[in-house]
Amino acid sequence: MAYRTTASRIDRDQALRSRILACAHARVVEGGFAALTMQALAEDVGIATGSLYRHFGNKGELAAEVFARASQLEVDSLADVLCGEGSAAERLARGLRQFAARAWHSRRLAFALIAEPVDPEVDEQRLLYREAYAELFCRLLEDGRARGEFQVPSISLTAACLVGAIAESLVGPLSPPARALREAGQGPDELETVCANLTTFCLRALGASQPAQET
Repeated sequence: MAYRTTASRIDRDQALRSRILACAHARVVEGGFAALTMQALAEDVGIATGSLYRHFGNKGELAAEVFARASQLEVDSLADVLCGEGSAAERLARGLRQFAARAWHSRRLAFALIAEPVDPEVDEQRLLYREAYAELFCRLLEDGRARGEFQVPSISLTAACLVGAIAESLVGPLSPPARALREAGQGPDELETVCANLTTFCLRALGASQPAQET
């Protein structure tokens, strides 16, 4: 008689898989992807290291899923703002401030998602999510150009430039050396300065005027 997996066994496996991902995410939040080792993760979860491989083929596969889940939350959060109310320039400024603020709130995770050296599987996800961010900006740029707010000859190229500008502007302030300086009271630019400069740069690049600061 062929063995049939029971519903309760499937539920237990799904619950364990979710716990593994939650513990893996916590490790990345605290120490980046460098802190995500299979042995340490197994200890966190309370299972044998070999049991991890029943759910994930290797560390790269696991890290890629952690990256994708964390990045999707950021994409969804930004989409809510960019598709919200107000002019295109207002929505862009609001989205930039929110994205930077969320990164500032979890700096180690944000740096891991944006710039930390990672396994090839994670690098592949990073490229996919850069495309997802670019698609959000494409829709905003199309709307802004139709309203006469933005002067952009190429929507797709400009969207890619925005993604690059945002990522590069945050890498330095979020980097481990910058965090160490800030903790020692010698830190570089703070959130407000980074947000103001990033917003001004992006809006000027689009030929848009600076919207009034929201209170």
